[in-house]
Amino acid sequence: MNKITKLRKLFNNYKIDGYIVPKNDEFFGEYVKESKDNLKFISNFSGSYGFALILKKDNYLFVDGRYTLQAKIQSGKTFKIITIPKKIPSNILKGKKLSIGFDPKLYTELTINNLFKKSDCQLIPLNENLINKIWIRKSYNDKSKFYKLNDKDVGQSSISKIKKLSKILKENKADFQFVSASENVAWLLNLRGADSEFTPIPNSYLILNNNKNIYFFCDLKKVDKKLKKNLSNIKIINIKYIEKFMQKVKNKTVQLDSSSCSIFFKNIIKKNNIIIEKKDPIYFLKAIKNKTEINNTIKAHIHDGAALTKFLFWVKNNFKKKVITEISAQNKLLQFRKNNKTFKSLSFPTISGSGPNGAIIHYKANKESNRILKKGDIYLVDSGGQYNFGTTDVTRTISLNNNQSRIKNIFTRVLKGHIAVANYKFNKNTNGSEIDYAARKPLKKINLDYNHGTGHGVGYFLNVHEGPHAISKGNKIKFKEGMIVSNEPGYYEKGKFGIRIENLITIKKTKKKFQFENLTLAPIDKSLIEKRLLLKSEINWLNNYHSKVFNSLKKFMNKLELIELKKACSNI
Repeated sequence: MNKITKLRKLFNNYKIDGYIVPKNDEFFGEYVKESKDNLKFISNFSGSYGFALILKKDNYLFVDGRYTLQAKIQSGKTFKIITIPKKIPSNILKGKKLSIGFDPKLYTELTINNLFKKSDCQLIPLNENLINKIWIRKSYNDKSKFYKLNDKDVGQSSISKIKKLSKILKENKADFQFVSASENVAWLLNLRGADSEFTPIPNSYLILNNNKNIYFFCDLKKVDKKLKKNLSNIKIINIKYIEKFMQKVKNKTVQLDSSSCSIFFKNIIKKNNIIIEKKDPIYFLKAIKNKTEINNTIKAHIHDGAALTKFLFWVKNNFKKKVITEISAQNKLLQFRKNNKTFKSLSFPTISGSGPNGAIIHYKANKESNRILKKGDIYLVDSGGQYNFGTTDVTRTISLNNNQSRIKNIFTRVLKGHIAVANYKFNKNTNGSEIDYAARKPLKKINLDYNHGTGHGVGYFLNVHEGPHAISKGNKIKFKEGMIVSNEPGYYEKGKFGIRIENLITIKKTKKKFQFENLTLAPIDKSLIEKRLLLKSEINWLNNYHSKVFNSLKKFMNKLELIELKKACSNI
């Protein structure tokens, strides 16, 4: 009996006509460990975002534009693939009066309302997760511990962060803040852990009152004596008692974030308290990096840039001599990164796509899809690392002796969009949506575009994707000094090729003016550039950027690599 049949057999017991299965676990982090990935178990889809709607006769898999192609390949035989926000469950369920079950610990009210608000279906919260009933999970002994970062490496003590948050609570006339996002707990307490494969997150919850008293809920096995000593002013409570604790909170005003607080917890809190629904203030505090964080991030990018640049030279020099596949290439890049002692882990699964696989925006090579890098292709590699201390994310598209004028034309237009972002003229109200427009302009002149945002916020030795700011069509958050964001326009042609150029950039203030400053250091492939399409100012930008890359990375190169670096960074 297959998994979906087993799941459907449970519907009658719970008096439901369907069930929804999200990607996330109860902590709503971006990356879920294999042992908790309910969506992959039921659908075979491995992307970082999506959810399944399984009805008595039909199966639907909802993903965003980054994953449409991937979902069709991985799950298309069993599921109808729907791209959101073009279509949402409400569209599929129009005119149907069904009872749809879901796990209230895995969904927020905001998400459920957005997805099902226009349908006539009844949503039934179930106290049991139905995937647990059909999946015998492999047990594993996770011995990883939480650890505290030194204040000098973070530039701000947890005590001063707690004071800031308490002040905001008082201003909002709230008695408690429920911090339901683990990344925000990590930032507030200067804590890190290994509960996510690519992000140093300590899975946990936190409650802070306006007198700066803190209740920290976690797996107690993750807290050793040294950490307990460091957190002596904090009440550390077994995470399994959080429900009981919340039931005892009565007649208080509790501030929570509807984007990360589950329906399960929200229902407990609102039973006996007044709720203030606000974006967790930590998102805004965390988005603005201090000088220590920026300086450490710059160091991380120098190390990361050296590893990536060595790798790019290795690919160019070897793809004709030996068999290099997408998987062996990404393993080689990981090895280059591991040569640095400050490297902790990848910051997300490496995208290593040659030829048509490069057109799958969040492609992940596997045994079936793994292509050999061959002459005439272009190769896209999007990767990043977690370092002590800093998070990187960079994409380079390189030519494997490709001479197609159309590809050069498109690559140059993507580069023009990238430069337009890097050189964007700020004012005090600048936000991501207007910058996004500037990035797409060179491609739109030839009626081309790309199906993803131009940039996302990036954490400090934390999430590689973090908000609230982004360079995207709908983002209206004003940019401020200290924010880090990616700059990654691209273009993708199904079944043929993909192009993306990505640097991380930070907002810097000079002489009362704001401007972007590049953090990422790696050559941009000049053999794919059509110089005649570039303005003089764009040529100057590229030459200045390559001069900085050369001066920053030359000391890490051996003799042969130094020759390559000089060529790669010479003026056009």
